[in-house]
Amino acid sequence: MKIKLFIQAITKLFLGIILVGLLLFLPAGTICFTNGWLLIGILFVPMFLAGIVMMFKNPESLKKRLITKEKQQEQKMVVKLSGLMFFVGFIVAKRIKNEEEFLEKELAGYGNYKKEVKYRLVPFIW
Repeated sequence: MKIKLFIQAITKLFLGIILVGLLLFLPAGTICFTNGWLLIGILFVPMFLAGIVMMFKNPESLKKRLITKEKQQEQKMVVKLSGLMFFVGFIVAKRIKNEEEFLEKELAGYGNYKKEVKYRLVPFIW
């Protein structure tokens, strides 16, 4: 049972890393996005460590955490809205990237502005 639980936990962890990586690096247009890697580390390293602790100290707790089917109607709505939020965030990021490319092509001097101002949307992030 522990091997099956371990495989299930690692699979969900890697799928989460891949999903968050896609949401971060596709709009950025590169995997050389230091803040993206920092966010992934801050998000998933503690999650991994907590999973390891639960695996050895309380496997039943880990098993309950891996179940994604919510029973309460309110919690089901929260899960659906969270998924929608990620999807909308991805679309907005793609739109902003497209606008940046358009401005660089069509607006004189925007390329130089981009070189001078590294973070144009969110300070120190994007």
